[in-house]
Amino acid sequence: MAEIEVTVNGDLRRIPAGLTVRGLLSHLELHPGMIVVEHNRRILRKEVYDDVDVQPGDELELVQFVGGG
Repeated sequence: MAEIEVTVNGDLRRIPAGLTVRGLLSHLELHPGMIVVEHNRRILRKEVYDDVDVQPGDELELVQFVGGG
């Protein structure tokens, strides 16, 4: 399986090639409804996670919402 290198929250990671943003979240076992994604310095709407391909060298910041009270 081919892999690519991307930066996720400041850390270089190798991930399977061909993933969309939603696929990356699934690969990282993160729930898309609880994550805000910044892809190459642009915040993505959840509706486009399936449409945005993750490419070699991409920079992603994943911010997870935490509930509590």
